[in-house]
Amino acid sequence: METIPDMKILVPVKRVVDFNVKVRVKADGSGVDTASVKMSMNPFDEIAVEEAIRLKEAGKADEVIAVSVGPAQAMETIRTALAMGADRGILVRTDEAVEPLGVARVLKALAEKEGPGLVILGKQAIDGDNNQTGQMLAALLGWAQGTFASRVEIGDGEVTVTREIDGGLQTVRLKTPAIVTTDLRLNEPRYASLPNIMKAKKKPVEETTPEALGADISPRLRVVRTSEPAQRQAGIKLGSVPELVGKLKEAGVL
Repeated sequence: METIPDMKILVPVKRVVDFNVKVRVKADGSGVDTASVKMSMNPFDEIAVEEAIRLKEAGKADEVIAVSVGPAQAMETIRTALAMGADRGILVRTDEAVEPLGVARVLKALAEKEGPGLVILGKQAIDGDNNQTGQMLAALLGWAQGTFASRVEIGDGEVTVTREIDGGLQTVRLKTPAIVTTDLRLNEPRYASLPNIMKAKKKPVEETTPEALGADISPRLRVVRTSEPAQRQAGIKLGSVPELVGKLKEAGVL
């Protein structure tokens, strides 16, 4: 199968608190405590990287570019994507907290610069759970979008996306260039092998800033308060089935 000429796939990857870490709120309620906490690539973005690599391996693309917007430490996230199989990386460095609209504006500038045929990103990040960046990027670029993808197939000038919706599955056919956001059942991300981790250190990573790209990342939101979920109340033991039925009736369940 021949590779589609000059077909690039842009994959944004975000550095977040590792999903295995128990998140703790700062004492003053201003946000989540990330000091000395293990960080890793957003799991949905791992799925996006894996899908882009599989499409390249199938001859549907010839380059996968991993992009991250964040502090210098986000370079580790890009290197993880490179170790998985991405070809090169772009770090848009900023120490400011960037909201989804700011990220979308940065990605718009990069998409216009790089000219990808496809942008694949996680449907949401597990820190903010916003589920906004992909949709905002599609709106800014005026590109078609296929969100919550559980299957992606690339054809001649189009991409077919099977979407997970409340009622089951929906299949949409989009003209490229297009935006795709990944859902959990799209694939199982690979582990980076030690040789590939070593090779990733030699792959090129460009560094730039939002200002250099002409992207406005000014905040539009203000966090009023961050609080932990309410503690779960202890259960009670019941002595019989009739007692259980009575409790359910009192609760309005029956």
